[in-house]
Amino acid sequence: MVAALPDPEIERARTFARVFDRYGLDAILGFVLPGVGDIAGSLLGLYIVAIAIRRRFPAAIVVRMLLNLGLDVVVGAVPLVGDVADFVFRANERNLRLLEDRSSAGGRARASDWAIIGAVGLGLIAVMCLVVYAVAAVVHALT
Repeated sequence: MVAALPDPEIERARTFARVFDRYGLDAILGFVLPGVGDIAGSLLGLYIVAIAIRRRFPAAIVVRMLLNLGLDVVVGAVPLVGDVADFVFRANERNLRLLEDRSSAGGRARASDWAIIGAVGLGLIAVMCLVVYAVAAVVHALT
C-alpha cells in the first residue's frame, strides 16, 4: 500500500495558517497597525479561500470561509480586545480545517455550512432592522 503524497498547496496553506494564527502574525499586524493591519491580515487570509475557489468548492464553503475572515477583521478592529481575539478565534486555521475536511470529502458542503450561513444571514437582517428602528427613533425624537 502506497501512502498518498502530500498536497503542496495544502502544505503551503498549513504553513500560512501556522505563521498567521499560531505564531500570532495576524494579531501583531493588528496591534502595530490598528485597523490597517487587521484588513491586511484578512486580505492575506484570502489565500486559503482562493485555494477553495480554485478547487471549485461549493459556494457555501467559500462563504463560510469569507465569514470567518469578516468576523476576524470586525472583531480585530476593536483596540486591544481584537488583538487578543485574534489569538483565540484563528480564522485562518478555521479556514484551513474547512479546506482539509472538504478536500477529503470531495469538496462537498455540509448542513453545518448552510446552518452557519443562515444564522449569519438572520443576524444581519436583525442588525439592519435595529438600525432602521434606531434611525426612526432618532427622527421621531427630533420632530
